Amino acid sequence: MNTEIAIRSIQHYMYCPHRWGLIEIDRAWAENIYVTKANLMHERVHDPDGSYTLRGKKVYTSVPVYNDKEEYNLYGVTDCLEVSKNEAAEDIRGSDICIVEYKPTMSKEKLFREEDAMQIFAQKICVDYVFKTDSRAAIYYADTKKRIQLDFRESFEKYDSELKRLLSEMRLNLRNGTIPAIVKGQKCSGCSMKDLCMPKIKKFKGVAASIREIDEVCER
Repeated sequence: MNTEIAIRSIQHYMYCPHRWGLIEIDRAWAENIYVTKANLMHERVHDPDGSYTLRGKKVYTSVPVYNDKEEYNLYGVTDCLEVSKNEAAEDIRGSDICIVEYKPTMSKEKLFREEDAMQIFAQKICVDYVFKTDSRAAIYYADTKKRIQLDFRESFEKYDSELKRLLSEMRLNLRNGTIPAIVKGQKCSGCSMKDLCMPKIKKFKGVAASIREIDEVCER
């Protein structure tokens, strides 16, 4: 069986493979104002006992989901699932479900970030598997109070192929204990890990390579 992958780590990997490696392999972590802002926003959503009715829909918050098929083997927690009120019950399998993921800030360049879309697509793979449905998906951006619908039904094959490619890369790195090098052109200024990562010092070398160079200098 393939190594289990947390859905949230896919977004980390797409944003910066090096950052993902520091988190998943080195078990490093650091927070900044952007992480704190996102955490505060999610406090309202991530309540496992929380469910409420809004605009004729039943909303279930902090729903754990998974897909243990060999090609995926994913798990995670959705921000919220919206179910038509007349379909809402203890068992929502087969219902019309919309996944809503909350994000603090909207991209200035495009309608949504690809790493956000891929994270929600991975959620869809799990939601559809658990609840036997063909779920819809949306991103809610807190700063603009805009809700962006994502049409995965027309682009399913594209996202599915890319998701499997990413999972394969991530598992290979996990098996080998490899922290990917910093990608050229990576935007590091807003990253909570930049003081641990030290991108200006490392340039585009990985952590292991930097340590080896230091050891070689010390041995001389």
